[in-house]
Order: sequence, then structure tokens, then C-alpha cells
Amino acid sequence: MNDDKTVWGVHAGAGGEVDETFLKKGVIAMGWSEVPDIAAMADPKEGIKGAIRAAQPKSTLRSVAGQAGQLYRFFAEMEPGDIVVYPSKIDKQIHIGQVVGPYFFDTASLGHYPHRRRVEWKKKVPRTSFSQGALFETGAFLTLFQVKTYGQEFLDALKGTVEPTPPGIDETVIEVANSTAESTEDFIRKILSQQLKGHPLAHLVGYLLTLMGYRIDIAKPGADGGIDITAYRDELGFEPPIVRVQVKSSDGAVGGPEVRQLQGTLASGECGLFVTLGTYTTAAKACLKGHPGLKLIDGDQLIGLILAHYEGLSPYYKSLIPLKRVYVPQPMQEDSEDGDEA
Repeated sequence: MNDDKTVWGVHAGAGGEVDETFLKKGVIAMGWSEVPDIAAMADPKEGIKGAIRAAQPKSTLRSVAGQAGQLYRFFAEMEPGDIVVYPSKIDKQIHIGQVVGPYFFDTASLGHYPHRRRVEWKKKVPRTSFSQGALFETGAFLTLFQVKTYGQEFLDALKGTVEPTPPGIDETVIEVANSTAESTEDFIRKILSQQLKGHPLAHLVGYLLTLMGYRIDIAKPGADGGIDITAYRDELGFEPPIVRVQVKSSDGAVGGPEVRQLQGTLASGECGLFVTLGTYTTAAKACLKGHPGLKLIDGDQLIGLILAHYEGLSPYYKSLIPLKRVYVPQPMQEDSEDGDEA
């Protein structure tokens, strides 16, 4: 088989409700029953968007474009001869097939996945035969997507040349773990940037400081010469160190002048903490030299603190940043030479 074939991934609904249709009728199908026969449209791209927009008036333009894009690719970009990978939620197998016909609109199935293509299913392979990275790529949330990074692995499986990768030497495990962590961090960063713009971010930083054992005073917006939070250890605020905190919700880079401005507000014995959702320039980081009482926290570090103290967050912040504890695979550690666990 020619290894330059396009490999597509497809899902059968959230619960695999059309699994039987896929495998017994030899088709792959997509929903969006509000969209009529695409082949009959004068302008398929705009026609699909218009039909989805009319059926979902409250959906954002981005959502409509994303849905329409999948359906258009199914109609216009998928070709006979392409390979289809379908991870079944019912039998837990990876079914691999080949597209054998053009797009057609099944009027008999109107209202239930009417957009279809015929597929000849070639092989089903246990999920355990694939690397963690390949399984992760086919776990995309989209109904239709192109398998790019690990497409060759599925082509090899179709030819019968793929061999199960022992978990201990599966190099893709760390890629999956890193990708999961990065997706979570991006999710939190977007919420902070959009929902806690300006002074509300200072309230979150203040809350985190209380979880670390500090008592805080939060200034009103625009007050105290740029100091957003004053943190201290004792009830009366006499016990050193007193920490003056400036919080910036911008996604951009904080420069040297802004950090020096914070330094200028510090009295003898006080510490300064600059927290930003963005990053720091080289000049800003240079301000730390010779100033042990000054600390800079960037967006990555702030997200790290949120994750470290997530269980202690109030119901309000947990609802704002909804996260669920999950377990991700990690590379197995080899036993040490003396037989003890590493």
C-alpha cells in the first residue's frame, strides 16, 4: 500500500451511537441534519455555514466555522482511496478502512447522520497495539480530523507490520503527558485573560497568597501608587517581611521601567512581588540582580501556583476555572541496580 495516502480519523457520536451503522453498513457518516445535500449546493462552503448558522443562531462565528469546516472537508477533501481510522467505543478496537465512494446524502437517514461515504473496512486492531501518541491523536474531540503525526503507524497496522510497543519504552508517553499539561495551561491562561482582566486578577493572586499563609490587604483599583496587594504574616501586619505586590493582567511582556517602579515603592525591609499573566523582558529580569527581596512571577508560574493550590480554591474560583483530576501516563522508571525501586 502506498504510504503517502491521507489518513482520516472519524468518531461515531459522543457515545458511539452509530457504531453499528459504520461497521455493518460499511459507511462513515456525519450528523448536521440541518444541512441539506451538499452536492446540490451552488456554493458548498457558504451553503454549509448558512445552514448551520440558521439552525444555531446562538452559536459563535468560530463555532459555526469549525463545524462547517469539518463537514466541508468530508465533502470536498476526502477522496476515494483515503484511509479511515475509527476508534470504536463499543468494542474498544481501532477499525481501519478505505474510502471507496464519493459523498452522498442518504435521504432515508434524514435526521440521523445523513452525510455519508462508503468505506471498505479492512482490519480491526486492538488499541493496545498502538503507541500512546497514536491513541492520543485519534482521541481528538472533532468528529472528523486528519491523522498527521501518527498516520504512518495506522498504515503499518493495515499492512500487518505494526508491533505492540511495550509501555516501558513507549517514547510517545511523555509527548502525551506534555500535550495534556500544555492544553490545561492554555485553558487556564485563556480564562484568566478573558474573565479576570484588570483588578479581578489581583483578587485571585491575593486569594492564592492567603492559601500560602499570608494575610492580605487589597487596594482599590488605581490606589496606592500601583501596589495592588500588601501581604504580611501576622494579624496586625507588624511581623516582617511586608510584601508589596503588583499584578498585571496583560498578556504582553513587562519591562524594566515597570519593575523599577515597584522597587521604588519599597521601604527598608520590605519585599516586592510582581505578578503578570505575560512574561518579562531581559531588562526586567536584570532588576533582580542585587535585590534578593524582589521576585517576579510570570504567567507560567502563576498557572503553576493555581494548579498547586487548586484544591484549596473557593467554589467561585473552581467554577470559574473548572478542572477535573485526571491521571496521565508517565514514562516507566527502570529499577536501580540494587533491585530497589528508582
